[in-house]
Amino acid sequence: MSKISFEGIGEVAATFACEAEVQAGQVVGLTGDGTVGPCESGGRICGVALSSEDGYAAVQIGGLCRVAKTGEEVTPGFAKLSADGTGGMKKDEAGGTEYLVLRVESDGMVIRL
Repeated sequence: MSKISFEGIGEVAATFACEAEVQAGQVVGLTGDGTVGPCESGGRICGVALSSEDGYAAVQIGGLCRVAKTGEEVTPGFAKLSADGTGGMKKDEAGGTEYLVLRVESDGMVIRL
């Protein structure tokens, strides 16, 4: 366990309407005008749901945050990532978007949105 925390630095959040399947902590994508939903595997993310209640979600759209990871190993530095289809992100050299990865843990990573 690290004594350094990057989470919450520069956090920018916005409220969106959301689909019923959205859960706090998962990456989400735009599904309509001002609406977010779960991302399919390989999808681009809009941000990370901080909360979801009564058809609305607070979504972190900027700053440093922790996301779950699956698949190939990711190393700190710039990496192309996309949604993994289960609420986290995965390495995606072919179709991903480049993010700065600050820390990699066994089940997650800290990235800059």
